[in-house]
Amino acid sequence: VLYILIIATIGSSGINIVIAITFASAPGIMRIVRGLVLDLRNRDYVAAAQTRGESSWHIMLVEILPNARGPLIVDFCLRMGYTTITIGALGFLGLGLPPPDPDWGGMITETRAFVTGGFPHMAILPAFAVSLLVLGFNLLADGLREVSMRD
Repeated sequence: VLYILIIATIGSSGINIVIAITFASAPGIMRIVRGLVLDLRNRDYVAAAQTRGESSWHIMLVEILPNARGPLIVDFCLRMGYTTITIGALGFLGLGLPPPDPDWGGMITETRAFVTGGFPHMAILPAFAVSLLVLGFNLLADGLREVSMRD
């Protein structure tokens, strides 16, 4: 609903969609980063760095950031899938990219009339493309999670 309110207020364009999705997704991302950092700061290697007298910047950049990289990359890939679905839903509702620009949600909306006329493939193909892209992002996130667990 927040996406719809923001885009309906500021207008529908590529930049406005990016602003709306960034604004609406930022609290969730910040919450994940904060929780991850709060967990990592209680680890033994951070206590060892503090005992050595390392600066706060050194501890953040050398001890915490490399260990937070894996979960953050996985979260990024999953959020790309969610963002793809959101952009498709906004396009389906008519709040996506303006008509000259390609938008899978807009394509599904334009071809709804053809579905009842005997041409369901015209709406199924863009929906299938969105599904495949989201599946690809989820599989990428799963693969990156497996790689990060090996380290």
